[in-house]
Amino acid sequence: MKSNFLDCSLGKKSLLSLITLGFCLTSVYPSVASESIVALKNELLKIDLPSLPPLKESNAYLYFPDEVATVKLVLRLGAKKVEVYDADQLIASYPVAVGKKGWETPKGEFEIIQMIENPSWENPWTGKISPPGPNNPLGERWIGFWTDGKDFIGFHGTPGEHLIGQAVSHGCVRMKNSDIKELFKFVSLGVPVTVVQ
Repeated sequence: MKSNFLDCSLGKKSLLSLITLGFCLTSVYPSVASESIVALKNELLKIDLPSLPPLKESNAYLYFPDEVATVKLVLRLGAKKVEVYDADQLIASYPVAVGKKGWETPKGEFEIIQMIENPSWENPWTGKISPPGPNNPLGERWIGFWTDGKDFIGFHGTPGEHLIGQAVSHGCVRMKNSDIKELFKFVSLGVPVTVVQ
C-alpha cells in the first residue's frame, strides 16, 4: 500500500493543523460543507500542540560572535614540554623534543596556521617525499605555527619516540604520536602558541 509522504512525515493531526492554519492566514476556506468545517475545527481543538518552555535567562541560548576560544599553548623549551591551557587553567601537558643547537625552535608569540592529519613529508635537502604512514618523520599529525614563507615549524609526531625530551630536531617540536593526536583535538587554526625558554 502506497503511503502519502506528508501523512508519514508530519502525522495526520499535524497535517490537518497546517492546512487549517493556512486557510486562516490566507482567508481562503475549503469549498466543503459547513458541517465539515465544524468537524475539522472540533478535531483541531483536540490536538495538544507542543509548547516551548520559557527561558530562564533571555540570552541563555543566544550565540554571541565575540565569544572566542580560550585555548592556548605554551611551549617551554628548557623543560621540553608543551602545556595546553583553557581559560588560563592547565588542562594537559606533554613531553617534547625541540630544536638542536644551531637549529633552535624560535621563541615568541605565534598562532596555529596549519593542521594536517597523516601528513606526507618532503626532505628539504633531497626533495624525496615520504608518504603518510608509521615511518613518516612527521608521524600522524602536523600542527604548524611558524613560517618564513618557505620553511615551516610546528608540532608533529615521530617514529623516533625514544628521542622525546631532547634537543634533536631542526626547529620543529616532536611529540609521541599518541600525544600529538590528543593535542590535535584540543586546538584549531588561530590558537595562540607562546614559545618561551
